[in-house]
Amino acid sequence: MSVTNEHTATGRRKNAIAKIWAKNGSGSIRVNERDFTEYFPSLSLQNDILRPLELTNSVHAFDLRVSTNGGGVHGQAGALRLALSRVLVEINPEFRPVLKKEGLLTRDPRMKERKKPGQPGARKRFQFSKR
Repeated sequence: MSVTNEHTATGRRKNAIAKIWAKNGSGSIRVNERDFTEYFPSLSLQNDILRPLELTNSVHAFDLRVSTNGGGVHGQAGALRLALSRVLVEINPEFRPVLKKEGLLTRDPRMKERKKPGQPGARKRFQFSKR
């Protein structure tokens, strides 16, 4: 077993999966080999993702490498936020109460409801015709 200072975690949201590798560094974040701000151009998504780092005062403490796929941009952002929270707890267990209080360690269980047979969608029914 090789000893490294790199930590990993996985986060999921809807159909999106994010895997993160964190090591001590200057605070650079690469998502799918692209810059973090380029991959998530929306400022609200960037703030949502960086929330765990802000709460633990470690914005510029770690270099993060992220691989994400599946789902859409918002699902990937949620998956990344969960993965980031999990990796921070793995690095320092003292971060757990802070992140838990903000609800950042809870996996959002909401998924798309499946389509049922004999109808056009999950809830929608075919149009009723009396005659």
